[in-house]
Amino acid sequence: MNLYLGIDTSAYTTSLAIVDEDYNIISDQRKILEVRPGEKGLQQSEALFQHLKNLPFLFTQIPAGVAEKVAVMAVSAFPRNVEGSYMPVFMAGLSQAQALGFYTSTPLYLLSHQEGHIMAGLKGNEGLMAKDEFIACHFSGGTSEVLLVRRGQNGFFNIEITMVGSDLHAGQLVDRVGVAMGLPFPAGKHMEELALTLKQDDFPVIPSAVKENSFSFSGPETSALKLLKEGEPAAAVASSVFRVIANTLEKCLLKAAQKSKLKEVLLVGGVMANTLIRQRLLDRLEHPAVGLKLYFAEPHLSTDNAVGIAMLAACLGQSEE
Repeated sequence: MNLYLGIDTSAYTTSLAIVDEDYNIISDQRKILEVRPGEKGLQQSEALFQHLKNLPFLFTQIPAGVAEKVAVMAVSAFPRNVEGSYMPVFMAGLSQAQALGFYTSTPLYLLSHQEGHIMAGLKGNEGLMAKDEFIACHFSGGTSEVLLVRRGQNGFFNIEITMVGSDLHAGQLVDRVGVAMGLPFPAGKHMEELALTLKQDDFPVIPSAVKENSFSFSGPETSALKLLKEGEPAAAVASSVFRVIANTLEKCLLKAAQKSKLKEVLLVGGVMANTLIRQRLLDRLEHPAVGLKLYFAEPHLSTDNAVGIAMLAACLGQSEE
């Protein structure tokens, strides 16, 4: 049986994954980049350096006898599959993949980080896997977009942005407020633990800012930091932040569904691993009066990973046979 390798070097995670022809995960190796305490993130140059250190180590973690069976490779070469999309961090994975492909004569596909998220989100969501068209939400530390996804030829996705964040990304909002609370970076998991300590919905409401084709999280950041300075408990502020993200996304998805006439929605990206945001969206959007059907990526596949890229390698490789 042939195996398929995916490589992804995103803003904060170095990832390798290998799947078989049926998308079963054979190996899933990841290493989160190190951020100094109190810092709100990494410069691209520092992230690129850490990726270059991490990749050789992750290759040594692949089980013995597996790498030799890899028939096709794919790599996240850019953030999105649009002209001009570029981030230096992806050069780490791209350069290693190109060298491996050349010296082993293994076919290599250049894909986008966003396509990998979408494909990983489809794993375990068989009801959506068969759809030719659906709405998708990609909310993370580096992207905040609502998308219209159509299946293209040979497994590729045709992705159209319908709504986009105009300033901060959802994950940046969480991390900046979390660091202000004194939490480690990335702060999402720690803030969620704080928010879950509240016994009821007793927290301030931060207004969402949604326009026709865009939305903003800079205003919510200012409001959340102001609440902290005024002495509002951290757990309450964490809950307020997650609620404003959920409310923003609810309004965006309703707009997208109205325009596209589609009901199926895939939600991917690290922010979508948050249980409070998930439950709020399920309660509001799957209500019979609304009628949307939400599909969430499995929690371990919501955060940055190379599984989706490996799955696309399998899809594209088998279509060429």
